[in-house]
Amino acid sequence: MFDVLDDANLAPSTTYPILVAHGKDENFIGAGPSRRPLLIIDGRALERQCLAMSISSYKKEMAVVSCGSITDWETQRNGQPIPAAILVNIGEQQLTVPAVAEEIRSLCETTSLPIILLADSDDIAQIISALECGVKGYIPTSVSLDVCVEAISLSMAGGIFVPANSLLAMRGILARQPERPAAAFFTDRQLAVAEALRRGKANKIIAYELNMQESTVKVHVRNIMKKVKASNRTEVAYKLMELLPPN
Repeated sequence: MFDVLDDANLAPSTTYPILVAHGKDENFIGAGPSRRPLLIIDGRALERQCLAMSISSYKKEMAVVSCGSITDWETQRNGQPIPAAILVNIGEQQLTVPAVAEEIRSLCETTSLPIILLADSDDIAQIISALECGVKGYIPTSVSLDVCVEAISLSMAGGIFVPANSLLAMRGILARQPERPAAAFFTDRQLAVAEALRRGKANKIIAYELNMQESTVKVHVRNIMKKVKASNRTEVAYKLMELLPPN
């Protein structure tokens, strides 16, 4: 069984029949069964089969399997080797939707296999969200087949792929940031609380110095922790050391 993955947090499986062509499982295309394949996950049968055939035709040494979900793969695997990487086609779905982001994050956290996203959007915020979830590659559907295949190969070899135009866009955004980018990241009150947190001050002291209720300070602290994706005060203080320039 493919027991390195935990599909408890994935969407319910849809049953797809195994199609047979030329005496072989059509879900397995390309090199011999001893080679660890690329696993394509896409709930849309036609799209995943076309993509699998395109990749296999372009790079004949790359074995490709495709299924509608991780659950389908485990059910239909039939002794095939553990994949070298998993390519998840989310199509038009957005990682700003919590359920979508949580599904990808859960998959990344429950396997050591490289997870690569294929998506219609090339928005820089979406790409950053994907990397934060733990993916090893983000491929927009606007790229050509040769770029897609090479990006997959890079991720399978241990690298991380993001489209070059997105990196240039990120560079432009960073170049336009003000001297204190945190001022655009936090409200004025949150920024004041963040400065105090960075110095290791307790909520009671922060409330006294900023002339606010301690309960209000706690609300600001929670919002700051969410924004910097920290789980405790120690982690938030560490991240604020990087985010906020020293006085």
